[in-house]
Amino acid sequence: MKKNKFKITLTILLILLVISFAVTLCWGTYKVSVLDVIKTLLGNGTRLQNTAILSIRLPRLLVGVFVAIALSTAGAILQTITKNDLADTGIIGINAGAAVAAVIFITYQTGNYYAELGQLSIFVLPLMAIIGAAVSSFIIYMLSSRNGIRPKRLLLIGIGLNAGLNAFITFFTFRGGVGDYNRVLVWTSGSLWGSGWSYAKVIIPIVTLMFILVLLNYKKLDVLSLSDELAISLGLNIDRERKKFLSFAVILAGTATAFAGNIGFLGLISPHIARKLVGPYHK
Repeated sequence: MKKNKFKITLTILLILLVISFAVTLCWGTYKVSVLDVIKTLLGNGTRLQNTAILSIRLPRLLVGVFVAIALSTAGAILQTITKNDLADTGIIGINAGAAVAAVIFITYQTGNYYAELGQLSIFVLPLMAIIGAAVSSFIIYMLSSRNGIRPKRLLLIGIGLNAGLNAFITFFTFRGGVGDYNRVLVWTSGSLWGSGWSYAKVIIPIVTLMFILVLLNYKKLDVLSLSDELAISLGLNIDRERKKFLSFAVILAGTATAFAGNIGFLGLISPHIARKLVGPYHK
């Protein structure tokens, strides 16, 4: 019965995903019919259709999908290791740490590194965002790990750090010029504008790799969702596993934030929707 329910749920979700793909590729300032989209994907589109669909909408769609996968997976990890249904990378300061690093980089970047690094320059922003996320999560971990990690303490410290980092972003944004202000404001609000194949080629392999690593460890996440005493009695080193899964969440959230900005709420609500649809087991 449960397997049949899972198959039906999966089928419905895949159909909705395909419909959303079709709407995304068809809809916009330049509207394209579904048949024309199919023709374009098969290599028979006009120059304008190729530009609109293959160069702009398709890579943006793929970046959006993998940003969603990254944030929802990171949210599920944090809700498990903190044992709190309100935990999310956007709430405990990981996204904000990535955003601070990215805002500083956007404000002070020079054109020199583009010339020096060439095509590798696309990796600089996500790397900076991951470093920022790692630093903020390290601060959260150090402040909450006295006498072992306490999930409630970790969440409260994370909320406080998130407020401080967002205040810093606001201060930094208003200090810049009008051009920097507009650019940073759009980025910190979350946006897929400007996403192209260069972004897709970076985010897809990183998120795919991290998602596979998380999926391979689903049994440990199931055990971590139990009480600490029961998890220890089952032979799990809970401190080591929490560090490992926190690092997974940092990489996922940092990568997503680098390419789509500081998007909130997605990592909070997605795990709850998933639990309602397919149950509490992480697999």
